[in-house]
Parts: sequence; structure tokens; C-alpha cells
Amino acid sequence: MTSASKTKTVFFIPASAEERTKSLAEKTKQVFQKLGLEREIEAGSFVAMKIHFGEKGNTGYIQPAWLSGIIKILNVQKARSFFTDTNTLYIGSRSNAVDHVKLAHGHGFAMNALGVPVIIADGLIGRDDDEVRVNLPRIESAKIASTFLNSDVLLCLSHFTGHIQTGFGAALKNLGMGCASRAGKLEQHSDVHLRIDPALCQNCKKCLDYCPADALVQEKKNVAILDEKCIGCGECMVVCSFGAVKWKWDGDDIRVQEKIAEYAFSVCRLFSGKAGFINFLLRITKNCDCMSKKGHSISADIGILGSRDPVALDQASVDLVLSQNKGDVLRKANDVDWEAQLRHAEKIGLGSRKYRLVTIS
Repeated sequence: MTSASKTKTVFFIPASAEERTKSLAEKTKQVFQKLGLEREIEAGSFVAMKIHFGEKGNTGYIQPAWLSGIIKILNVQKARSFFTDTNTLYIGSRSNAVDHVKLAHGHGFAMNALGVPVIIADGLIGRDDDEVRVNLPRIESAKIASTFLNSDVLLCLSHFTGHIQTGFGAALKNLGMGCASRAGKLEQHSDVHLRIDPALCQNCKKCLDYCPADALVQEKKNVAILDEKCIGCGECMVVCSFGAVKWKWDGDDIRVQEKIAEYAFSVCRLFSGKAGFINFLLRITKNCDCMSKKGHSISADIGILGSRDPVALDQASVDLVLSQNKGDVLRKANDVDWEAQLRHAEKIGLGSRKYRLVTIS
């Protein structure tokens, strides 16, 4: 865990998505080397490269070829490296491991192309997790995908974008929401239990077989959820073929961001400093890469940043975006107090908002 009181170093190299792939791969490698994470990697160690593979139809995600330089370094270190992400809470092409891996391969993250496998961190349908006790104001125990608990080193690769609930998404969101199991995502997103929409429920009873808490009952026309038994795991949501299981989004943007920061804290504490973070400020869109279409740009390309402190990294990323555009384009895009995640992350000791920006020549 990093100290919140010290000024941290953030490395920066200017870049554009329009550059040749070879150039971007070289720049990404230079940022990675500056982090000094290589010294933490022993032969045979498991290196989890946390990334968002992009929703089907999305074009803004980090391009796999940009990471080829990093992969070569990891291969020299003889690390057991792999790309990883968790299944989504919502139904789609990333809500189960089979479809998720197929999508990743389709977007270029294929073993035969990169020599690195894709592992979905929370298992086939998002139930493979462990609890990490943190005893923080919003979260007592975070439900983290089990793969991260069994990894030795973490490299968090984040595409900086705007976000409808958090104002922006980068390292903190990639850690907090992105490393959580389905139950953990539900805990961060929602302030109430799930419900069944009677108009959509076909009373097929499939969800009853998956509920680990016996919180579902079959009524005459539809299935119903017993609130007093529901544990909020979300398994009924992913197995329902008719979209009948619904949840209410947490309307408090600050509360959501604070939960994300606390989940990010729980992930970072697993690695005892053996973690590095890289943000790509390229193709900066209004919404995140979960959108199944080409996103609307809110800023010109800026570059690639890296740090051993995720809070300093996200703060520096935001500052560069605002400076580039001479105004708060993040708040204008989504009308959210995006500073909440940074304030809370620093308050709980995840990292520091104070940083020194070092430009790589």
C-alpha cells in the first residue's frame, strides 16, 4: 500500500492513437520500464495484466499490439503472464467466461497473436471470488475475483474515458469495479436488492437452481425474490434468459465512487507493492468501453502515463485532460463530481493526489 502523504512520481510520454503501432508499443514499453516493476517479477510468477477487452462493437479499447513490448519483457523474465478481466453484471457478450474469451480473441487478444492467454478472473459465470476484509467506511469485506488472490504481480492497464456514474474511469475504476466478482459489482452499483419484473418473467424456474441463498420462490405467474434472504450475488440475473431480473442503480454518485475506491484499496493490498499502473489517454470518449459502439470523443489524444501509485496516476491523468481542453470536459460530459473517488482514495490511504510529472523524452 502506498503512503498518501508523499509526493509520488508519474511518468508521461506524449502519444497519439494515429501513430504507427510499433511506435505506440515502444512508448508503452518505455513507460512500463520506468515503473521498475520488472524487479518484482521472478521467474514463474503469475503476472495478472488487468485490462478491459472492450464491448462488442466498441473501438476505443486498448489495442493489444500496443502491449507487445511489455509482453516481450515479461517473457524474458519467464513470468507466467496473462490478460484478465471479470464478467459483467449486465447481460451481454462479457457476462460469462466463454463469450468473454471469444470476444477478447476477436479483439486481438488471442494466444496465437500475442503468446499470452486470456483468463476470466471470476470464473464461468462470475461466482469465483473470495472476500477481502478491509473494514472501511463503505465496505467491510470486498468480494474480489479469486484469480487476483492467487496472482503474484498486478499490472493494471486502463483506458482513460468519461463515465456516466463516476465522471471518469481509469485506474481506480479498473481496479475497484473491474477486479470485483459479480456480487462485488452489485454491491458497488446498487443500494437495494434485486427484483423480478413480472411482465418479463416466464416462470421457467431456471434461476431457482442457481440461487445459493434459497431467496427465490415460484408464484403462480412469476418468480419472486425474498428480500430477507437475498444476498445480492446477482447469479439469478446472469442466468435469466429473458431479462426479468432487475436492480436499481445507486443514485448517489459519491457513494458509488467511494465504494469503488475501497474496492481498489482491497485489490492493491493483495500485492504488497508488487503492482504497477498504466493509463492510456488516447481516444478519450464520453463513455466507457462498455458501450457497444464507437464513442464520442471529448478530448484530443494526450499520451501514456504510468505510476506505482494509482491515485497519483489518475489525478495526473485528469489534470492533463483538463489542461488540454481548458475546462472541465469531464463534468460537462456527464455532470458528475469526479473528484469524489480521488478524495476518498487518498483519505483511506490508497495513494496520494500529490505527484511529480516526469516526461519521458
